[in-house]
Amino acid sequence: MSITELAIKRPSLIVVIFGALTVLGIFGYNQLSYELLPKFAPPVVTISTIYPGASPSEVENSVSKPIEEAVSGLDNVSRINSTSQEGFSLVFVRLTQSANIDLALQEAQRKVNGILATMPRDVKTPVITKFALDEFPVLRMGATSSMGPREFYQFLKDRVVPRIAKQSGVAQVTLVGGNEREIKINLDAQKIKSYGLSLARVAQTIKASNLDFPTGNIKQEGTQFVVRVAGKFESVEALSLLVVGRSKQGGDIKLSDVAEVHDGQKDMSTLSRINGNESIGILVQKQSDANAVRVSELVRAELVSMEKDYENIKLKITIAQDGSQFTVDAANAVKFDLMLAIVLVALTMFLFLHSVRNSIIVMIAIPASLVSTFFAMYLLGFTLNLMTLLALSLVVGILVDDSIVVLENIYHYLEKGLKPRDAAITGRNEIGFAALSITLVDVVVFVPLAMTTGLIGNIMRQFAIVVTVSTMMSLFVSFTVTPLLASRFSKLERMTNGTFLGRFALWFEALYEAFKNHYLRLLRWALSHRKTVVTATVLLFFSSCALVPFGFIGNEFVTQGDRGEFAVFLELPSGATIESTNHATQQAEKIITAMPEVSKVFTNVGASSDGFLTMSSNNISELNVTLVDKSERTKSTDEVGELIKARIAEIPGVKVRVNPIGIFGTANQTPIQIVVSATNEADMKHAADRAMQILAAVPGATDVKLSAEDGKPETRIEVDRQKMAAFGLTIADIGQTLRIALTGDEDSKFRDGANEYTIRIRLDEFDRSNLNDVRHLSFINSRNEQIELQQFASIYQTAGPSKLQRQDRIGSITVMGQVLGRPSGNVVQDFQKAIALEKDKLGKDVTFTYLGDEENRSEGFGSMGLAFLAGVLFVYLIMVALYDSYLYPFVVLFSIPVAGVGALLALALAIKSLSIFSLLGMIMMIGLVAKNAILLVDRTNDMKAQGMQTYDALMEAGSARLRPILMTTMAMVIGMLPIALASGAGAEWKTGLAWALIGGLTSSMFLTLIFVPIVYLKFDDWKNRVPQFFKRVTGKHSEPVILATGSNGHYGKAETVKSEA
Repeated sequence: MSITELAIKRPSLIVVIFGALTVLGIFGYNQLSYELLPKFAPPVVTISTIYPGASPSEVENSVSKPIEEAVSGLDNVSRINSTSQEGFSLVFVRLTQSANIDLALQEAQRKVNGILATMPRDVKTPVITKFALDEFPVLRMGATSSMGPREFYQFLKDRVVPRIAKQSGVAQVTLVGGNEREIKINLDAQKIKSYGLSLARVAQTIKASNLDFPTGNIKQEGTQFVVRVAGKFESVEALSLLVVGRSKQGGDIKLSDVAEVHDGQKDMSTLSRINGNESIGILVQKQSDANAVRVSELVRAELVSMEKDYENIKLKITIAQDGSQFTVDAANAVKFDLMLAIVLVALTMFLFLHSVRNSIIVMIAIPASLVSTFFAMYLLGFTLNLMTLLALSLVVGILVDDSIVVLENIYHYLEKGLKPRDAAITGRNEIGFAALSITLVDVVVFVPLAMTTGLIGNIMRQFAIVVTVSTMMSLFVSFTVTPLLASRFSKLERMTNGTFLGRFALWFEALYEAFKNHYLRLLRWALSHRKTVVTATVLLFFSSCALVPFGFIGNEFVTQGDRGEFAVFLELPSGATIESTNHATQQAEKIITAMPEVSKVFTNVGASSDGFLTMSSNNISELNVTLVDKSERTKSTDEVGELIKARIAEIPGVKVRVNPIGIFGTANQTPIQIVVSATNEADMKHAADRAMQILAAVPGATDVKLSAEDGKPETRIEVDRQKMAAFGLTIADIGQTLRIALTGDEDSKFRDGANEYTIRIRLDEFDRSNLNDVRHLSFINSRNEQIELQQFASIYQTAGPSKLQRQDRIGSITVMGQVLGRPSGNVVQDFQKAIALEKDKLGKDVTFTYLGDEENRSEGFGSMGLAFLAGVLFVYLIMVALYDSYLYPFVVLFSIPVAGVGALLALALAIKSLSIFSLLGMIMMIGLVAKNAILLVDRTNDMKAQGMQTYDALMEAGSARLRPILMTTMAMVIGMLPIALASGAGAEWKTGLAWALIGGLTSSMFLTLIFVPIVYLKFDDWKNRVPQFFKRVTGKHSEPVILATGSNGHYGKAETVKSEA
């Protein structure tokens, strides 16, 4: 007994199965969380190290290089990049995809710990982490109140931050800007000198006098007491009265005699504003396994509660950027597309079936398959993200395929007079093999995609598995639920002119019959003019392929979406103060906020982030701009960004660039990153400068710059070691004193209640305001002699690089650029052609490495290309296994290149580029277009088995299978139209995929119906001729071939006549 007979004879069993699947599916759906993309962690280890006050070259030599050497011995290392800038080192270790990131992290920690002793004493302990895409701020907010600046900062730290941090899923809350309390001890250089003291001695005395000592315990009458020396300062006044030395006359030298001690605030290094109003920035990061949407909801609710609780201080927290909002919008947009696709597919079914009853039977396949898929997603740990929801939307047209084919055949037997139950069993059994074939070829193309590694595998795996599960469920539905319902409710529809629906059905059937007759005439002509049709098809194929190299179709990794957000980066000349940067930023804010398209501006002065790398400097600032909704503006995000850039560029001394907010919710790294490496520094700089000039000249490239630019002013102190030794001083003495004088010693803390604040011991600003002050800085040697710095060192001003980079332990400079109006892949290809012409003019060991979007594009296209070829091979192999033939599955494969014609033409007409999403559409297309050919070949083989000649069998197959081919293809095309025409959040990424599918399915529907029968006829002819040829060659007697003609005199099935010996 087949599964269909079981379903028809025991319907209660099917009701129980799908009832249970529905309950489990609803449960699974309610457990699924929202994410923008599937969760994955790139195999990257980052090592960040702080070296206070060190120049980029010193950081590179003392920190970055030793770390590079240490971690280069890790297993599975693919590439090592390091960036050294003032006071900070960042080393990226990229591993191969097969690496275990947790084990690599532990091994890196061990190797770095092994070299800590060789690093300078002031270097902070390196922080080693694995790179995580979901650890970036979910919420960026600005807080204001009626409190004083310093008090408000402490209020946020003590009251607001803990309440946000306790919300489920919140990992870290960071404050940006604001006035943080600090106890300042400003030393007077002249007084220190006149009393015969040294900076180091004063600092050491302060720190040694500000300690709590647990000294032990005492026992008294059975009770034990802890004894502790309470040596921490309890007030600023007590600190001022501290004795730091003795005068020559024997009197006490108090700290207040040589320094100004006051309760102040930290030096301003970053400023935060929202919409031009002074605020304190609050950044909220979620835990790696937390749901961003849920975290945002909880924090938003807590903000409302806090604003109500602290009305007395007029607390106001404004959300400038919510990364989860785009996730919700994108998910809702795909849900809308899904529902619209279901409605359109239902109308298509009604159009062809002329029966609400039969349309409902077919449409039941959609919810029955989707609900079960939700439970599978829950079991597999998937989320409702852009890829899984997109899979569910695209699969709508596929889910009805099997049910359409099965129901259409059942209806065929109803028309022959069979009872509904018999028609359901006979119709399903006859078409079951074809239904199984078209489902397996739909599914098998996703196997290589699900097994792909790297970034593409991480993004596409969930998509492939969701499509596979839902499609296999639709096959199960078509073998059980569809024939069950057909056996109970299907009946012949009698169409009359008496009703509107009847008249419409008769009109549509007349239209269909006219189309079928026209198709059959065209098929007869094509079978008689095979060379003409083949030539035309080949020309169409190569013409469509030529659209790519001739520039009609661009190429890029992912199409930039219009999120309505971008970041504006300002850069002033090196050496600019935070005050001058703030002034220029305020001018830029006025320009931006005056634009009607702008909704919010969140400003950070003194810090910016480029992609996933955050950096701080006095001469930079970042303005995160949020625009009003698309429906409320006429300009695109790119247009608004370019307009803002042009206006800000008029501010004297300001360099400006605009980066769109990327798919991960942070300002994109520049899509074009060309790393120029060489062992010779002069060759490297020359090649980088020339590469920058060439890239800037390429159409579409904008905001071209180098990662490292000379010109950052620095004061250089060159010590004469012989003189220094003669004076009885050491490098350690010099370094410690200079650090206290200029940066300040902040190792000691001042306790006030439960809070501790930094005590900064430093020269007064008046005594460190110019180069001359540094020259006169005094030191005291072991002989109690005062020596000035200029007595044993040369002090002068120079300029050095602001940033130094290395790749794979060789010096490098990165040429970076944005793109505008052209896909990034085309811009890079033009650059590659231009730089190849100048290769001989550059140094011999100069190499160019492409990172960013170009690296992702190359890797992605390679992976997708292999998946495409593997998909074609798997389709062929699965058909060989199903049909036990090597020939006819090969005929089916000819439907794939004719589908490529429409896919490429659709991309060109829709002005879409080749990206990983459009390539995904082409891979998905392999199985979908093969089904049309399968239906034709399967029917032709059946007719030949019944004794028909090949020509007549092909004509009959074309006539019988035209309706299901039209129905299934139109269902898929119309089901994908909402995605192709979408304009909501994330639409730019998925429209290329839909257009590739629509174009491929449309061209395949028409060309397959003509081209595949020609190929079948030719292969069938060869199948008979080739064996005869080999028999003649080997000299064996053969049976003469008589080519029989069909009913219209055309060549048909070959028949043989026994030859006499």
